[in-house]
Amino acid sequence: MLTDRDTVLRRLHELRSEHRDLDTVIVRLSDKGPIDQLQLQRLKKRKLMLKDEIAWLESRLIPDSIA
Repeated sequence: MLTDRDTVLRRLHELRSEHRDLDTVIVRLSDKGPIDQLQLQRLKKRKLMLKDEIAWLESRLIPDSIA
């Protein structure tokens, strides 16, 4: 899948960008007035999935160390 370091870094950049965008959307929805709870829940779930994928990719960038 993602084996090349540059590919992983590029994907990380995309995911972080989407994560930040979701932050903005969630804040705007919350400030807007009546909130569509289902939409908000879906956005938050997507944000959590992105966070997990970001953490997984970051862990792939750290070389295994022999202690």
